[in-house]
Amino acid sequence: MVKYQDETLDRTFAALSDPTRRALLTRLGERESLSVSELAQPFAMSLPAIMKHLDVLSDAGLIAREKTGRTVACRLTARPMEQAMNWLNRYAEFWSDNLDRLAAFVEENPWPTSPQSKPPPAVPRAQASPSRDVSARGRKRSMPRGPSRKT
Repeated sequence: MVKYQDETLDRTFAALSDPTRRALLTRLGERESLSVSELAQPFAMSLPAIMKHLDVLSDAGLIAREKTGRTVACRLTARPMEQAMNWLNRYAEFWSDNLDRLAAFVEENPWPTSPQSKPPPAVPRAQASPSRDVSARGRKRSMPRGPSRKT
């Protein structure tokens, strides 16, 4: 059995699985560099929570942090994303090839425009199952609505 184990790819996809982390990466993609406080500003969560998300992104290699004095600036790094895209592109090619073959097959063998066979005749009501009549007679009716809880 072939093992496809790439820790970098695993960490990349794990980091990208969270919507907050994806939003942080989107913000970093819009600017060259942002401080942690600038990154955290639009999110309704604590700074320590943002820091945990940034730790995951940093461990995956998706961001780089640089400390200048008391300010920590973050910037996007693309290398792990490239590896993930290469991995995904293999499967995009697979599905594209399969869908192209399906389209070619359908074009070669189009569906008939008019029905060639007749639909089965409807069963007359008189020939319906006798158990249907029994279950219809034994059906219980719902009880009237009870009092409401409104005061």
